[in-house]
Amino acid sequence: MTATGLPDFPWDSLAALKQRASAHAGGLVDLSVGTPVDATPEVVRRALADASNAPGYPQVWGTPDLRQAVVDWFERRRGVPGLDPDGVLPTIGSKELVAWLPTQLGLGKGDTVVHPEVAYPTYDVGARLAGASPRPMRSLTGLGPMTRASAPGLLWLNTPSNPTGQVLGLGHLRKVVSWARLHGVLVASDECYAELDWREDPGEDDSGRAAVSTPSLLDPRVCRGDPTGLLVVYSLSKRSSMAGYRAGFVAGDVSVVRRLLEVRRHAGMMLPWPVQRAMVAALGDDEHVAVQKARYARRRTTLTKALATSGFRVDHSDAGLYLWSSRGEGSWETLEWLAGHGILAAPGTFYGPAGAEHVRIALTASDERIEAAAQRLA
Repeated sequence: MTATGLPDFPWDSLAALKQRASAHAGGLVDLSVGTPVDATPEVVRRALADASNAPGYPQVWGTPDLRQAVVDWFERRRGVPGLDPDGVLPTIGSKELVAWLPTQLGLGKGDTVVHPEVAYPTYDVGARLAGASPRPMRSLTGLGPMTRASAPGLLWLNTPSNPTGQVLGLGHLRKVVSWARLHGVLVASDECYAELDWREDPGEDDSGRAAVSTPSLLDPRVCRGDPTGLLVVYSLSKRSSMAGYRAGFVAGDVSVVRRLLEVRRHAGMMLPWPVQRAMVAALGDDEHVAVQKARYARRRTTLTKALATSGFRVDHSDAGLYLWSSRGEGSWETLEWLAGHGILAAPGTFYGPAGAEHVRIALTASDERIEAAAQRLA
């Protein structure tokens, strides 16, 4: 723990392994962090440049056309029609919203924030920043009997999951929504990897309609067209190579979004005007997303084959930018083995004790570096 009571920043612990891997004759292949390396699409960069004359303050709520672009994207890409633009709020990337959501909701001592057992560490950190108690959970049944007074203040979902790439289906999401509404629990679903679904056939819903990418918490087949008590968090970092822009948004329950807006207005948490214009361009252009997804698909195929030849098992990894991999040993032993081949990955323990026998291997490296890793593995 740090002096602030927060966990030590996990990636700092990889310094020695990184140094060892960097000593490889062919140089380091860093697959430990999901940082995009491909160029930001021209359509996005042009919109940013055209909006670079920005002498005034931007709107915390975002411009009406930005919020409408999010609404249109939800309908076109996520199968969520009729979303209210008043229930959309741009954020400074998605990580800040994840970290500060419990605080901005007014949660604190005595409140519980539930998150997946194997999960992105910021869900835990966000609860701690608010003074609430983080509670990792494999399933809702682990919470046991409760009243509305004893129910969690916030329940996080992550689909597709970081790090496992596991996708929650329509039936699972429906059960979560029913449970949450019964107990008066706010649900926030982090869906940042939703447009990077690798399943050839995502399946159909119970009416026979083809599934649209990864199901969203706001899908009418999940929430019956009612976003009350539901939020979805999204980022353009991965699908549009815009991590450096810090461009994200939260959408869903209008009353909750308005509460967040009031807090964020007082705190000056506003997305720069040029970035807002770049977001409109990115959300309106599907072609660059298909191009980027194809790049990641090729890298995924290359690494998956190489890992299989080296005795690795890849679990879940149905979507997203990571291969959740295991050699049947402790994650730090696997990291040592990989470092000996000049490859750096992330230990599963970063994401909770249940990840102790896995490592997370990112697809976010250049084609040349991915190929180098594959050759070393094979």
